[in-house]
Amino acid sequence: MKNSKRYILFAWCLAAVFLLRFSIMGLDRADIATFRGGTLKQSVWNPLIANDVNGGLLRVVIDNKEYTNENVPFYMDENRSIMIPVSILRDAFNCSAHIYGGTELLVEKRSNTAHFWMDQQTAAAGEEEVSLTSAFTKVGDEYYVSLNDLSKMIGYGYSFDIAENSVTTADTSENTTVIPTRYDLRERGRVSQIRDQGSYGTCWAFAATSALESSLMPEQNLLFSVDHMTMSNSFSVNQYDGGEYTMGMAYLAAWQGPVYETDDPYGDGETDGSLSPVKHVQEMRIIDGKDYESIKAAVFKYGGVQTSLYSTLNGSQKSSSFYDAKNHAYCYIGTQKPNHDVVIIGWDDNYPKENFSVPLEGDGAFICQNSWGSGFGEDGVFYVSYYDTNIGTHNIVYTRVDDTDNYSHIYQSDLCGWVGKMGYEKEDIYGANVFTAESAQKIAAAGFYATGSNTEYEVYIVRDFKNVSSLFDRKKVAEGVLEQGGYYTVDFSEPVEVSKGERFAVMLYLRTPGATHPMAIEYDSGEKALRNVDLEDGEGYISNNGMRFIDVKTKQDCNLCIKAYAND
Repeated sequence: MKNSKRYILFAWCLAAVFLLRFSIMGLDRADIATFRGGTLKQSVWNPLIANDVNGGLLRVVIDNKEYTNENVPFYMDENRSIMIPVSILRDAFNCSAHIYGGTELLVEKRSNTAHFWMDQQTAAAGEEEVSLTSAFTKVGDEYYVSLNDLSKMIGYGYSFDIAENSVTTADTSENTTVIPTRYDLRERGRVSQIRDQGSYGTCWAFAATSALESSLMPEQNLLFSVDHMTMSNSFSVNQYDGGEYTMGMAYLAAWQGPVYETDDPYGDGETDGSLSPVKHVQEMRIIDGKDYESIKAAVFKYGGVQTSLYSTLNGSQKSSSFYDAKNHAYCYIGTQKPNHDVVIIGWDDNYPKENFSVPLEGDGAFICQNSWGSGFGEDGVFYVSYYDTNIGTHNIVYTRVDDTDNYSHIYQSDLCGWVGKMGYEKEDIYGANVFTAESAQKIAAAGFYATGSNTEYEVYIVRDFKNVSSLFDRKKVAEGVLEQGGYYTVDFSEPVEVSKGERFAVMLYLRTPGATHPMAIEYDSGEKALRNVDLEDGEGYISNNGMRFIDVKTKQDCNLCIKAYAND
């Protein structure tokens, strides 16, 4: 702020000199000394301002969300543009933002598109070419785009308060939705390879890996192993038994995978359980049933959404009264529960209802990727009516997929993940898992499930755990609200150091509106898939009020779904 006041004073002095010059135009100009700053060119003046702005606290407010250069690497360049990292655009602007080939940036919001090319002074706002103040660029490992240029191109207002060193940009559209009426990830190069599950009941794993692959595209084009997900997990099933989305979530959250298809190819009846994951999946959101707007927003921002439907087809060559093969259009109306997983890769609000083989009230369909090979539907893709009984009832989107160097170690006891829920017939609960540090480490984050929308959480760390009384000596390290259910990783405000062999606890407070059992647990539900679940690998405690804790084995023979992440 001191620096800001300094160059403001400098600007006022400059203005005063110019006013003085023009007020005495009638005098002999040879008698007036030229003020040195009055002749500074923009090439000199702008870097001075940029240097001063970057040296202080820079605040950026986007749609009422505040960021600072203390936690986000904003900077003012020599054109006096505020340069914003592309990595935060998606969440900051609630938009779609992707980089193609390392040289092109496409940002989409509603029907607005902004297309940038690396180091080019022109861009495309829709079909119109526009000149830029500053080019899309790369600094180190981070891509940057001019915030003022981008704001104008997608219908945002922009203002810079030089006195406060702050930028404000906000959506000026009266349209409340962020998504267009039609969208197809195929047209954006964000759909994974079409594959064929054959005679196995592995659709759930194909849907999971395909949605996961889509979430990384177009920046990364990877192919993950379905064999590994279906055979190297902690469940007692084979590839003919089928499965469900929670199994894929558990496998990924436990860092059992994913691995590359080339390292564990599909359909050979073999798997390699010694393979290490090539990505760490840290966040998987569950979208409430039939919330079509949220499903579309997830496809738009993150990629393919794994979902379920009831299929009366058994493969690419089968027919059904609910399927119009000519239009590749499917709609089931009935009471059967879902039996097949697919991936939503787009939608069309105006897709004609006449294309379906059953009478419907209105138009509209989701565009879905199947796992029956390219011979089915439209090269492996088909249309499912909005009026289908089951489409959109169970939905998963993969929203945080990290490289494997994010944390060096995971502590967990819930390899089968979210099997059931525990609580005290009320919205909130305390739970704690105890672990033993394998080396001198910094505990950096916790992982857990939100079992419903708008879950409030608080995370605590307890060092040098000896017994239940140790849980009163806890330190809060994170808190917040999760808008959607799912699996989340929460980074601590400050990592907590522990010593080798030290027992420590991660305590979690949850409050889920409308819930009676808000804590996710792993237990033997009697299902075939869980007959070998290990319930002896954890030590957990729960409490009604955070004061009196009991062992979860007393309440229910189970493990709490609370993990810890550490760095050596």
